[in-house]
Amino acid sequence: MSQPPEMIRRPNTLRTKLGGGFGGIDAAAVARAEEALKALSSQFDQWLQDEITKLDAAEAVIRNEGFTEKAAEGLYLRAHDLKGLGTTYQYPLVTRIAGSLCRLMDDPVQRMKSPWPLIEAHTNAIRAVVRDGIQDENHPVGVELATALEAEVRALGL
Repeated sequence: MSQPPEMIRRPNTLRTKLGGGFGGIDAAAVARAEEALKALSSQFDQWLQDEITKLDAAEAVIRNEGFTEKAAEGLYLRAHDLKGLGTTYQYPLVTRIAGSLCRLMDDPVQRMKSPWPLIEAHTNAIRAVVRDGIQDENHPVGVELATALEAEVRALGL
């Protein structure tokens, strides 16, 4: 005679794995992290300028050696870094413009077909935002510039 099937219930450990078992987000830890970031903010301008210097160097390689795969990748990596750091360094338009440049150069094959004047327009825009200290993501000229660059990238099907 067969026995009825036995249900074995495993404990649901998902909540523990996601931090639910520890009381959720630690507001004090978030506050400490925000204070630490605020303490570092005095160095953001210098760190951002260091990134601009790296961008300049990547462009100089292209001007001196040509638009090779290696040189284009170097420029793409600088743009990718700026995309990630712009908002952290309180320059959200840098993040937006660098993000548009990354879309233009993401794919290594497309990267080599990307029109140099459009790449250069992006890098010049990034430099202008930093040079002019445009930290407001709603700055009318900055938004218009970012929007125009994004439209050009979209027009290429990217």
